[in-house]
Amino acid sequence: MERNAQEELKAHLMETNEEFRRLATQHSEFAKKLDALEALPHLTYEEELEETRLKKLKLRLKDQMEAILSQYRSQQVA
Repeated sequence: MERNAQEELKAHLMETNEEFRRLATQHSEFAKKLDALEALPHLTYEEELEETRLKKLKLRLKDQMEAILSQYRSQQVA
């Protein structure tokens, strides 16, 4: 799928799919928290654990969003 169509589909789902919107919002929140941690000059052990936890959660959310995108694409083709 071309990039522009992918972005259009994401925008459509943000408007019409509550679960996708919720996942995207959480993903964005985790990304902001990660950015804040990565901006620190040195991470404590606890901060490193939190960074790893946030990365895993963010990836899980991305996977869930991709599943919704894939499901929507297959419905459009069918």
